[in-house]
Amino acid sequence: MFAILPVDGQVWAVTEQRSTRIPQFFLTPGGPCPYLPGRIERKVFARLGGTLAQPLSEALTHSGFRRSQSIAYRPACEGCNACVSVRILASRFAPSRGQRRTLNRSDDLIRTEVAAEATREQFALLRTYLDSRHPGGGMSDMGLFDYVAMVEETPVSTHIVEYRKPDGVLVAAALTDKLKDGLSMVYSFFHTGEEARSLGTYMILDHVRAAQRQHLPYVYLGYWVRGSRKMDYKVRFSPLEALTQNGWEAMQVQPDGE
Repeated sequence: MFAILPVDGQVWAVTEQRSTRIPQFFLTPGGPCPYLPGRIERKVFARLGGTLAQPLSEALTHSGFRRSQSIAYRPACEGCNACVSVRILASRFAPSRGQRRTLNRSDDLIRTEVAAEATREQFALLRTYLDSRHPGGGMSDMGLFDYVAMVEETPVSTHIVEYRKPDGVLVAAALTDKLKDGLSMVYSFFHTGEEARSLGTYMILDHVRAAQRQHLPYVYLGYWVRGSRKMDYKVRFSPLEALTQNGWEAMQVQPDGE
């Protein structure tokens, strides 16, 4: 049997996995790298399912994988290791002066954790975000049913964090997985007309506060890509750990231009 599985905005047909106890790993075909021009991107991925989906997802997250719907994936590019898994040490994090200003500017927002159920309101905000920030990107053609699948096709513990202005207008949202040792930000999007709020930064800071309240040590941010300016924001959250050949280690990197 074959299954059609989406991987980070792309789709491949793979052999249906029969066992949920022993994961099978697959390698995607090569394609243009979305972060570094002229590079070829490949991913290794496994399907998550059955009663062991949650512990498998957590184990793979600790090994540098990310989740997209019912699969976990990580880069497997030949001759390139620019993608580095990073996580914030929430238990030791203290916001910088600029980050405190970002928190204060959006203290009026109402934060609500809701079930992983897609709404048209969320999708409208996502479409505005994609059209403004990522035109022509891997998700630029995403329709409502694609968004429903992204949110609701999950075998693990996940939820959506909504951020609303006092008048009820939705301005930001984050799809977030709950792990035993932290929160993993799967995907976030926001109203691009609210530039003064720095909503992308605000959501990360808010997730750090949420992790601290729940006594969770980490917030997983996915991949930092050396040489990609669009990923530089992740190194502004210190202390930060990076997954290396020796395991998770403290990371000391300044974003470009700082």
